[in-house]
Amino acid sequence: MRVRLLLALVLGLPLLPVHAQDKQPAPAPVAASDDPDAEQTATSKVPLDEIRRYVGVYNAVREAYVDPVDDKQLMRSAIKGLLSDLDPHSAYLEKDDAQAFDEETSGAYAGIGVEVQLQPDGSIKVVTAIDDTPAARAGIRSGDLITAVDGKPVTGDDDSSQGPLRGPAGSKVTLTLVRKGVAKPFDVTLLRERIRVASVRSRTLEPGYGYVRIAAFQADTAADFETQLDRLQATAAGTPGKRLQGLVLDLRSNPGGLLTSAVQIADDLLDAGKIVSTRGRVPMSDSEFRATPGDRLHAAPLVVVVDAGSASAAEVLAGALADNHRGRIIGSRTFGKGSVQTLLPLDNGDSIKLTTARYYTPSGHSIQARGIEPDVVLHPAKDAENGGRPDVTEALLPGHLRGETEAEAGVNAGDVLDGDAPITAALAELKKPLVTASGPAVKPAPARVR
Repeated sequence: MRVRLLLALVLGLPLLPVHAQDKQPAPAPVAASDDPDAEQTATSKVPLDEIRRYVGVYNAVREAYVDPVDDKQLMRSAIKGLLSDLDPHSAYLEKDDAQAFDEETSGAYAGIGVEVQLQPDGSIKVVTAIDDTPAARAGIRSGDLITAVDGKPVTGDDDSSQGPLRGPAGSKVTLTLVRKGVAKPFDVTLLRERIRVASVRSRTLEPGYGYVRIAAFQADTAADFETQLDRLQATAAGTPGKRLQGLVLDLRSNPGGLLTSAVQIADDLLDAGKIVSTRGRVPMSDSEFRATPGDRLHAAPLVVVVDAGSASAAEVLAGALADNHRGRIIGSRTFGKGSVQTLLPLDNGDSIKLTTARYYTPSGHSIQARGIEPDVVLHPAKDAENGGRPDVTEALLPGHLRGETEAEAGVNAGDVLDGDAPITAALAELKKPLVTASGPAVKPAPARVR
């Protein structure tokens, strides 16, 4: 039974795409089969010598390891090992982690508000601190290493990068951090909160010019974007142009999220054209999304700000706008996570997250380990920590999925751009003549300052 379950996990079970989990029902939980014919069909696809070797190792550990090991624990460890060597984004999610994953995509959970990556040595590396959360307010930075939680070293034995950081709202947690440029580890004590991440914020930069910040792509992000954009349009109605003359879309340090939300926002800003496609080894991994008529920005100039922390769905949106000549991209090369993960629920409440496809921009370029190249390159201030270079990018992750054009791009994905300087640069870029897809230059109306 145990071997059959392990084989079943390897061999083409029905899958639930993570990027569309809010749109599709979950498949039936996976259970081992008692059908001998089904077992024979499965085992015929896997070399019998490898099965015998696995069983031999399993029995050796079970019988001779210094301490008794429960069969259930051994099988779970075997499944985790099966996934851990594939790529950094394929993982076995314990029930609590699977629930936490669902909470994150819904935009509400109890914790400190960080996006993290589990490292091979068991430590936790911070990818980004989410805006207006305990982590961001405490000054936790991208690239910080969390080596202990409440004085207990983080080992990664449970393959849970978020588990130790989660807890009831109102509870305290002390993190031991290692930071480049700081000689010694130091502690930061945080108060956990019910994190309700406002994924979209907006403001008027100056009369006629708006700014929208998208921190992540959650279930309600597209609807929030439309609401914020409509508010900016209403505010601009008092200006001579009666509509926004330009928009800055800030995707810096956006770790991604639901593809469906990114696609809907791209559709809001495009009148036609392909948005993104996915391709994998099985037909269900292949998909294509196209824009429908109607541009909520009414063809006003658009500038998108990105950096090395812009990943996954954020790169999909930036790539769609760039390839369709809808807006200019400024900042630095993005993170380069161009892979699709699929969620496979198990009968015990746990889940498997498996990489099943790659993203492709409308022009057919793979984002994986390459990212999106900006039209205008910005760099952080010279005195920025580490020169503004990122510690975490897809191409730098051990065992990452090989990018189709990775060698051309190299491994340095770009800079981390903090502060308002990139926004000022984006506003200046908005006021430049815009070359449309058909060729002629369109000069936006000059700004009018009251």
